[in-house]
Amino acid sequence: MPLSSHRQFDQALAFAAESVERTMDRLLPSGNEGEARLFEAMRYSSLGGGKRLRAFFVLAGATLFKVAAQPALRTACAIEFVHAYSLIHDDLPAMDDDDLRRGKPSCHKQFDEATAILAGDALQALAFEVLAHDETHGDPAVRAALVTELARASGAHGMVGGQMLDLLAESQKGERSIGAITRLQRLKTGALISFSCTAGAILGKASDHPRAALLAYAHDLGLAFQIADDLLDVEGTVADLGKTPGKDAQAGKATFVSILGLERARAQAGLLARQAAAHLDSFGEAADLLRQAADFVVARRT
Repeated sequence: MPLSSHRQFDQALAFAAESVERTMDRLLPSGNEGEARLFEAMRYSSLGGGKRLRAFFVLAGATLFKVAAQPALRTACAIEFVHAYSLIHDDLPAMDDDDLRRGKPSCHKQFDEATAILAGDALQALAFEVLAHDETHGDPAVRAALVTELARASGAHGMVGGQMLDLLAESQKGERSIGAITRLQRLKTGALISFSCTAGAILGKASDHPRAALLAYAHDLGLAFQIADDLLDVEGTVADLGKTPGKDAQAGKATFVSILGLERARAQAGLLARQAAAHLDSFGEAADLLRQAADFVVARRT
């Protein structure tokens, strides 16, 4: 990616993160009621950190269909609330048991385990409340489609199902094939990325062809993203990642890196990123930021 494109993408990503952060701050509950500790935990775990890459995909995709700012921002916030909930629960002792997230104590360490569980539950509920509100879109059918697609991406046939497979992988100690790992990651990571990349098309009431192109983009991008994550888990540091590296190897999990090796995994991530970008040809220059996002996903160090 040329230097000028790097700068353009970095600025766009930063602007998206700032815009979404402000909207999330407004949508999150606050106050001094008896449940104030829950509000604090929700805000602690969802504000002030992260690249907001999923939110960026929503906003960048929405521009392809000339979607207004408010619907795009509210939808971007919904995916970030679901993502924050997933990270809270992923860090719990019964799951990955991680004490760090985004460079600070995990929610269950900062508060307590019960509060962390409730904060995750509340963030998930808030995501669907936001999508179902008429400020997200004037057409009830569009709001229903957003709710349906995010529910599917988040649940037993999406992220949560992938989490189950990931937990089972710990007991299988590297026995999984590359096909099994690919399926796991399509569910655990790829499903929410697919929603993020196609939400703009739903908001814009796009036809089947552009939706299919964005879905194909998301498919390859999601796998590239996970391979990059696996590489960072091996090569990254706590300072880079804001969480504990090397946990997959310690747990004996099969990953793209453990099966392919570092160099083949890195090459495969690059190939997938190029394939992802190629799916956007029909959008022309309007999709340049999404193309640059594919390069960013495999080159990132955090």
